[in-house]
Formats: sequence, structure tokens, C-alpha cells
Amino acid sequence: MTAAKFRSPGYGRFFEEFAVGSVFEHPWDVTVDGGMIALAQASFLDATPTYASASYARALGLRDRPVHPLVLLNLGLSFSVHDVSERAVAHLAYIDARFPSACYAGDTVRACSTVLGVKRAAEGARGVVHVRTVVRNQSDDVVCHFERKVLVKGGEPIADRPAPPPSVSPCADESARRWPAVFDADIDAARLRTGFGGFFEDFEPGQVIVHEVGRTVSEAEHMQLTCLFRNTHPLHFEEPYARGGFAKTRVVYGGLVFGWIAALASRDTTGNVLWDLGFDRGAHPAGVLAGDTLYAASKVLAAEKVGAHVGRVTFKLVGTKNTRADVLLGQGADLFADELSKPAEAKVKEKVFEIERTVLMRGRTRA
Repeated sequence: MTAAKFRSPGYGRFFEEFAVGSVFEHPWDVTVDGGMIALAQASFLDATPTYASASYARALGLRDRPVHPLVLLNLGLSFSVHDVSERAVAHLAYIDARFPSACYAGDTVRACSTVLGVKRAAEGARGVVHVRTVVRNQSDDVVCHFERKVLVKGGEPIADRPAPPPSVSPCADESARRWPAVFDADIDAARLRTGFGGFFEDFEPGQVIVHEVGRTVSEAEHMQLTCLFRNTHPLHFEEPYARGGFAKTRVVYGGLVFGWIAALASRDTTGNVLWDLGFDRGAHPAGVLAGDTLYAASKVLAAEKVGAHVGRVTFKLVGTKNTRADVLLGQGADLFADELSKPAEAKVKEKVFEIERTVLMRGRTRA
């Protein structure tokens, strides 16, 4: 008998397969239904009213409760894994994430990515790939766009892998709106129910807020949500593969860590937020495993009034694992400096996430 021949197509791309200007139309095409939204809300426990309450969203002029921006960001990140980062060693940076249009339950989303930069690492067979990813709905509205950098393994391209299909729509965002058109009008905050504490007048640059409640990551939950968002990197769900990695076991997908840290801060900082204007300068300085407990802290970077009843506030949001932020601050740790740019002796090993978050926030109404 002759030995059977098997074909293993292989997924992801090695560093050598990326070139500036390449466009990948990611194959995922997913309808965001009420079940997905409910499952995400049940996990993230986010207090931002616009994304939780249909009546609140309608009072703002939106047609219904929109999908939470971090659900859209997680979908875009995960969709892009297939072409961009399934052979990545690490996710290095989130850059300029924006949400120009509202997305609603029943919408179908897809994504494409453009390669903006490639840089071979000084050591080892690997390099940094910089991409812009754009997420669109069935009407071709841009509902999310962001840039990210990943460290990708080097290697010989797989010879018999089919070439990616040509782009069917431009993967650009320069003409996209920075937020939904409804927010161009002045918001009458008096019509809105008061949520959790924290109006834009309450935040001043330099304030530090340590969020009291932590969040322990469960094994089943991080596996289920990774699959819900269609993240296909085996490091997050295939134990034999993960044993060869830095943690010797499955690592929690970073977009989930992002969502949980943001949710831990939400009762203190986003309970009266109308819309997320963007995220920037984000990174994961360390990995998270099932069983780790996450904590969060925020520092106000900027606050300004932009309308009669609304303001723009920028926070530096950080996450730690297994040690509360106030303990680390009490020990003299500099939690709010960019972790990846610090010298080794100044790094905070418990720090797992950092990003700048800018929000449109309602103000206090006065008679």
C-alpha cells in the first residue's frame, strides 16, 4: 500500500510574506445578534448606559442601543488574526481606534487590513508588522477602525497556499467620520436619566482613580469569548500548541483583557459617557492566564467642555494582575508611564494593560 498524501494548508503568514501596501479582505462575515451582545455584556459588566439601555440610546437620537465599541474592536482584531497575526509572537500596540458609525444588533460586519509598515527585528527570525484594520457593516458604513503592531515569526512561505483574494473595497478610513452624526448636535443632558457617578466637571487633569473591585478570569469564559469573537490564534485555545509558548499554557486573548479592564473602570469613569471617541497608545506589557485576577486604575490626562452639556475627557487606563493598583502605587510604582519604554529596573511586572481612552461625557445639569 502507498502512504496516503495529506495536505495541510497552514494559517497565518510569516514576516517575509508582508509588504507595505498589501490589503487583506478577511474571510469572516458575522452577524452581530442579540445573543452575542448579551453574552459580552454578561462578561464585561460595563456600566456605560449608551451601550446598555435602548431607551437611553434613543433619547440621544440613536435608533437603538448600539453595539459596544469594544465588541466591534474585538471582532476586528479577531477577524484580522487569520491573515495578519496567527503566527504572531506578541501583540505590541493599539493605535488610534475610532468608532465613526453606530452598529446595531442584526448588522453584519466584515473587516479588511492594509499593511502600513514592516520592520525586521534586530535579533531573531521575526519582525514587526503594522496594519490598519477597518470594520464595516452591510451598508459599507465604517463602524470601527484602528491600527496595531504585531511581532510576527519569520519563516518560509507555505508553497501551496492560495493567494489572498483581491480587495473588493478600499481599506481606508481617512474620510470616515470621527463619531456618529447624532453627536454633532448639542446634547440636552436634562432628558437623560442619571447613571453612575462622574460627570465631566468632576474630572481634572492629574486625578488618579483606583477602581476597587477586581475580576478573576475563568478558564471556560476566556475560551468561550475567544471563539465568540472568532480569534483563531491557537495560543488562546489549543493547549498542546500553547505549551511551546512563553507561558507553557493557554494565554488569555488580549482583547478580552482590554474589555475587562475597561469594564472595571466603568462605574467610576464612564457611567455618564455618551460615546467612546477613541483609544490610543495601548499595549499589553505582560500576559494574563486563567485564574489571574485583574485590577484597574485611571488617571485623568485632559478634560474640556465641548458643548452646553457635554465635555471630552481623556483617561490613561491601566490594568494589573494579582495585585491591586493602590498597593503598587503605595510601593512607589509608576503605573501611568508607558511601560514598554521604561528601563528594565523601572518596569512593573504586574502591569498587563495600558491605553489612553477619550470619551464624550455628559455634564451636570443645572436648573
